[in-house]
Amino acid sequence: MAGETTGVAIADAALAGKAAPFAERLVADQVASKLASQDATLWGPEAESEASIRLSWTTLHKSSRPLIGEIEALRTDLRSEGVDRVVLAGMGGSSLAPEVIAATEGVALTVLDTTDPGQVADALAGDLERTVIVVSSKSGGTVETDSHRRIFAKAFADAGIDAARRIVVVTDPGSPFAELSEKEGYRKVFLADPNVGGRYSALTAFGLVPAGLAGADIARLLDQAASVAEALAADSTDNPAVQLAAAWAAAHEDGAEKVVIADTGSGIKGFADWAEQLIAESTGKQGTGLLPVAVEGPDSPGFADAKADATPVAVGPAEGAAKISVTGPLGAQMLLWEFATALVGRLLGINPFDQPDVEAAKKAARSLLDNPDALKGGEEPSTVDGAVQVFGSAGVATEGKLADILRAFFDSAPETGYIAVQAYLDRLDDASTAILRGEIAKRTGRQTTFGWGPRFLHSTGQYHKGGHQNGVFLQITGAVEQDLDVPDRPYTLGVLQHAQALGDGQVLAEHGRPVLRLHLTDRAAGLAELVRAVQEAGE
Repeated sequence: MAGETTGVAIADAALAGKAAPFAERLVADQVASKLASQDATLWGPEAESEASIRLSWTTLHKSSRPLIGEIEALRTDLRSEGVDRVVLAGMGGSSLAPEVIAATEGVALTVLDTTDPGQVADALAGDLERTVIVVSSKSGGTVETDSHRRIFAKAFADAGIDAARRIVVVTDPGSPFAELSEKEGYRKVFLADPNVGGRYSALTAFGLVPAGLAGADIARLLDQAASVAEALAADSTDNPAVQLAAAWAAAHEDGAEKVVIADTGSGIKGFADWAEQLIAESTGKQGTGLLPVAVEGPDSPGFADAKADATPVAVGPAEGAAKISVTGPLGAQMLLWEFATALVGRLLGINPFDQPDVEAAKKAARSLLDNPDALKGGEEPSTVDGAVQVFGSAGVATEGKLADILRAFFDSAPETGYIAVQAYLDRLDDASTAILRGEIAKRTGRQTTFGWGPRFLHSTGQYHKGGHQNGVFLQITGAVEQDLDVPDRPYTLGVLQHAQALGDGQVLAEHGRPVLRLHLTDRAAGLAELVRAVQEAGE
């Protein structure tokens, strides 16, 4: 793998100079060593209670070692039974970490962090005779993951397969899900360290079990993390986590609250998607924080032409416009970015371990699910342009041609604000939707993020409500051709997906943020029309 030496380089001399006092403050206060020794007082008295049960991630490179043998033994048993296809049902940290681990290792892992019926149906259409599903949830109450478990259990039973033998669980000790798993007799229950929050859980059972069952070398991953652990605990300006946190804090103080992340040949696949949750959910609160912007590469809009409100960060060697570069293998980088995120939380004066605004969208979606009439009411579009129906929150212009509506909407974002594209679609079959990020960024000159719904609700969703309030939100929903029932629940996946989009839009509007929802009555045709309208809007 390229860039095996782990380190941080600040290529921009001005940023390096501004970062130096922040680094010196962290060193003088011995923050790195105290973090490594799990000192819960580092973020102030209000954060102490939460921090006291969220710091075990600092030693996972040691404490997770027993998992290596357990996972390998289960993998061997499954393969002896002809079971070699691994599906993961999980959200947030439970899916993002194993996905990047598996992709980097080049092993097959089918990840379900969606409520799109088409994407779930595709996963069900795989060879169930060869399939094991890993259901990952700290409590078991995550609605998406619980729905996946119910759907797969029924599919196994309908195919004459003993469902309990094909379900592996990762959860916290003593959780309702642990109790349910014991009652149902599921094949194996891995109990994760309860003193680790989801976004810091990459090196716990949540990250290691699905990736390891798929064939990833998790021993090597832990070795990579161990190789940098001593350096990350050092009270020194040479500590790469201190350097990264100081640069982020200095840039933020200078008005660059966005961190634009591009891979520059690190050999790591999808790292920015994992880092996105870690940074956004940890720092985006109390009206401040760092907004991560995952881009396609160093030549992409938003990175190559980053303005004063953003700091381009390369994962891999410094290239192009990168002001900061972070090198090292995956396990080392994961621990480094976790340390840096916790340290920058100290510098920003926030608690990096809570997520006070995430629950609001979940509550809104649940309220809509409990009131089906609310899902159907008020659904008359303001405008219909071809296969695109237009809906908007109060104050958002929704009349006229789609290109004109989009132009006005994009212009409503402050120059130093951002545009968030939120696609409640199938991220495999509708993958081309992601091209909208670059198209919009190029044509508006504003930083643009892209998230698949509902998975971003467990990631950047916290920042959207709790961070800098300068975003505008473009929701894209689509017609469901063939819905899927959720066994023993009064809703389908399509209804759940719709409720999640409307619920989040409702909460954003309550925060005074502009929301424009475009519903594709024909996904393929509507997406083509949308891309053309975006291009026209930028002319």
